[in-house]
Amino acid sequence: SKPVPIVDLDIMLNGEAEYGIDTQLPDMLYASIERCPVIGGSLVSVDDTEARKIKGVIDIITLPNKGLPPVFHALPGIAVIANNSWTAMQARKKLNIKWDLGANASHTSKDYLAALSKSVATKGTVVRSRGDVDKAFADYSEQHEATYTVPYLAHATMEPPAASAIYHGDGHYEIWACTQDPQGVQSTIAGELKTEAAKVKVHVTLLGGAFGRKSKPDFAVEAAFLAKTLNKPVKVTWSREDDIHFDYFHAISAQYYKAAWDKKGKVKGWVQRAAYPSIGATFNPLATSPQDFELSLGFADMPFDFENISCEKQPALAHLRIGWLRSVDNIHQAFAIQSFINELALKTGKDAKEFLLESIGADRYVDPTKEGFKYGNYGEPLDKYPIDTARLKNVIQVVGEKSGYGEKIENGEGWGIAGHRSFLTYVAVATKVKLENNKVVLKEIHCAVDCGLAVNPDRVRSQMEGAMIFGASIALMSEITTKDGRVKQSNYNDYQLLRMYQSPKIVIHLVATDHLPTGVGEPGVPPVAPSITNAIVAAGGKRIRDLPVNKHYKV
Repeated sequence: SKPVPIVDLDIMLNGEAEYGIDTQLPDMLYASIERCPVIGGSLVSVDDTEARKIKGVIDIITLPNKGLPPVFHALPGIAVIANNSWTAMQARKKLNIKWDLGANASHTSKDYLAALSKSVATKGTVVRSRGDVDKAFADYSEQHEATYTVPYLAHATMEPPAASAIYHGDGHYEIWACTQDPQGVQSTIAGELKTEAAKVKVHVTLLGGAFGRKSKPDFAVEAAFLAKTLNKPVKVTWSREDDIHFDYFHAISAQYYKAAWDKKGKVKGWVQRAAYPSIGATFNPLATSPQDFELSLGFADMPFDFENISCEKQPALAHLRIGWLRSVDNIHQAFAIQSFINELALKTGKDAKEFLLESIGADRYVDPTKEGFKYGNYGEPLDKYPIDTARLKNVIQVVGEKSGYGEKIENGEGWGIAGHRSFLTYVAVATKVKLENNKVVLKEIHCAVDCGLAVNPDRVRSQMEGAMIFGASIALMSEITTKDGRVKQSNYNDYQLLRMYQSPKIVIHLVATDHLPTGVGEPGVPPVAPSITNAIVAAGGKRIRDLPVNKHYKV
């Protein structure tokens, strides 16, 4: 539990560190790939006459179309091969391609989100239940309902995907890639190019940001295929636009919540429904609704001690490549559940923090499996890593006390609070915002984290600090939209991330415990968005149920 310095910090700062794009190999060629703009589309024809006229172009190669589901296949496309990356990118613009865009060409995210929102307003498939919610809603007239939406999100890593490859013959490949999963690179290339995983050697560079994107090895498959085809070392470089257009996106989602309470403000009935395309659809076309492993991420494992509950799901088809992004489905599920509990606090006239603690209830271990849900618990046994309400309540109490939540503040300011368990770790976030001239300004974000034994406290703090920025970006400004199957955003100008001038004071409070060490890379993200939107209401603003905030306020 003592801080350990980063071993490669100096070379990161002085420019000596090697990232995926930095790899240089003798006689290397460079590839830039024009991919089908709609997932599930296919190539009809290509005229590469003008592209081949550009000096430095070596060859133009068609990548095979493996169809759907997308898995980690290289997407169908045309690769321009040149003696430098700039020439390859410029020649690519000269390609004259005709695509068959396929069934997903009708996908427009605005219409799709409206359809999801409509679906969650009706009874869904029950995945966890307790008591009799229908009777509760019949018995108690004080009721409230709300629907929450979160858009598609992109990883938007600082370094786009990049991979270099050499084919040595006889099924032997050597890969240099900014990958989170070198074993996945081995097995995927082996499967795609009909060789053995042991014949694929992977050199892992620094990542330049990842957040889950670089655990998908499609870009390394592209490099390996081209290296074998050309029998030359090849580097595949994705542009920022490629990265935004062809990500494995965080799922678009709609969630519906309804509650009934008695005269004392105690919740007696609780219904929650979710609809979003599944990550499973990336691998299996039969995954047409949220899967249990996704509903295990902050939805069906909700900790509230209400007499009558029903957790339900609705179908949702995938129209883009859906993948895991930092904290995965906890993002939208924590946003909805922590926003709704805050709304109920206001409806019942109670303090938000106290109502949240009251709703969690007595110290106990929560076991969703006893109420019909096939709970995954992040792959760990519940008896070893239980859902411990005492630890969740404690981080909420700690962040409330340490942040100054509840103390007197200036006009136009407000505190919001949220608490969530994910990746076996307990995190609470308190955010102070100021509303001025229809603009939301983040003033402070405090984060209390109980990750068990903090083996390297400095890394825990840095991960949580990064998570506060990541979560604030999601809350305030990040959004992917589609029209006619195509992603509309292309770069940081229209897929926005939090800038330095927008960043608040960030304070991390480590809760010292002797529990087993648990996750720190992802658990900080989920409570951030609801803490911000709850703070906006506390500051006198409107309730935001549809992210991002910049659709409603300047940021």
